[in-house]
Amino acid sequence: MSRIGNNPVRIPEGVTVDIQGQEITVKGKLGELKQTFDAVEIKVDDSNVYVTRPSDSKEHKAKHGLYRSLVNNMVKGVSEGWTKELEFVGVGYRASNQGQTLDLAVGFSHNIVLEVAPEVKVETISEKGKNPIVKLTSHDRQLVGQVAAKIRAFRKPEPYKGKGIKFVGEQIRRKAGKSA
Repeated sequence: MSRIGNNPVRIPEGVTVDIQGQEITVKGKLGELKQTFDAVEIKVDDSNVYVTRPSDSKEHKAKHGLYRSLVNNMVKGVSEGWTKELEFVGVGYRASNQGQTLDLAVGFSHNIVLEVAPEVKVETISEKGKNPIVKLTSHDRQLVGQVAAKIRAFRKPEPYKGKGIKFVGEQIRRKAGKSA
């Protein structure tokens, strides 16, 4: 029995959920998201969304909690939004943005110029004496995570000095260097 799938998704004030066939549409103040679904049944009443499965087959059990989580992420996204913050640790590591264009200096011979999707709002924070931070905000959780993972992949944190691009709050497993 799916513990996550059995919990109803509460619909906050100002959010509308509409189901047309095998597609669910969630609209809110921050935007609109659509998701197709199969192998489960989704019902909407006045203030909750319920996800039920037709049988206890392996496929239905697997998708029960998945679609409930996706609907919950959509509802939270269009009402509050999702944010990811990336920290640049290293001497000379910098980040700046002009609109949706992100300019990264992370130790290569040339800067990396990345064009970010228009749905994701990009903000760079550079304070003297602190590591630069890139803040990504959007109503689509999957898109924010994908853009953040793409930026992090340019220079993953290494275990000896801890240099690289990491998520704010991420713990890096450190290793001891050579023993002399």
